[in-house]
Amino acid sequence: MAGESKITTMHEAIARHVPSGSMVLLGAQLEQMIPFAAGHELIRQGRQDLTIVGPISDILFDQLIGAGCVSRVMAAWVGNVSAGVGYCFRRAVERGIPRRIETVDYSNFTLALALHAAALGVPFMPTYATLGSDLLKKNGNLREFPSPVSEEKLVAVRALRPDVAIIHVQRADAQGNAHVWGSLGVAIDGARASRKVIIIAEEIVNPDVIASDPNRTLIPGFMVSAVVHEPGGAHPSPVQGYYGRDHAFFSEYHDRTKRIEDFENWLSQWVLQVNDRHEYMERLGSERYDALRVREHALSASADFGY
Repeated sequence: MAGESKITTMHEAIARHVPSGSMVLLGAQLEQMIPFAAGHELIRQGRQDLTIVGPISDILFDQLIGAGCVSRVMAAWVGNVSAGVGYCFRRAVERGIPRRIETVDYSNFTLALALHAAALGVPFMPTYATLGSDLLKKNGNLREFPSPVSEEKLVAVRALRPDVAIIHVQRADAQGNAHVWGSLGVAIDGARASRKVIIIAEEIVNPDVIASDPNRTLIPGFMVSAVVHEPGGAHPSPVQGYYGRDHAFFSEYHDRTKRIEDFENWLSQWVLQVNDRHEYMERLGSERYDALRVREHALSASADFGY
């Protein structure tokens, strides 16, 4: 028997599960499936004092910082992958505009280890990575210690447990059992490490579809607090098998955010003056979105799970 549906609106998911002051994992799948729709809802609902966590964090972090939602960033890199600099991030760090933020610097690998430790339920993970680097001076969650079994030195990476992980997936059922493929980044460990998980799905499918391929069910429903059906919710980032990256959008964002007044105009147009993702997609236009859809399908071979 199917369990109770966890499907809700984006507005309700954010309102219920992501209060101000939360530590939020976003963009866990690197450049793929960044949950822009969820980030924009955080801005519209006026969240404050967020700690945002992610590895190679693209312009969603920049937008949240520019909107004044963020007090701390825990990441390996923040900016605009297409153009390099994230102007809102730079203004916040260098001039405190719109507010001063704290930055906690990781390498991609040590951030992954921090989430992996929390996913395993252990206080830290040991590694050789970052030995001799300035990260040990800047990040108190990375600490050098002597190996208990040799004369070597190691780095202990403290477990990192976000309050909520917002994960975009290709498809899920109403209970939150989710199929996800392509670049996974730290999404799986991130979901397991976090106290709550919000799933943003391109498609909601029958549980039989999920059950047909259990090895692709990388996020089980019992971990999930809310499921949001949001086609196009990762635009302008890509979703494997659904749509490609809108390179022009990233370039346009770069050009339109060099000055604070230009960013405020951009934010008003794409976030504050639209009530939800449906209105965002209308503003984007069907022609532009359709141009991003998959042109050459690369289907996997079927797998027989019978006995």
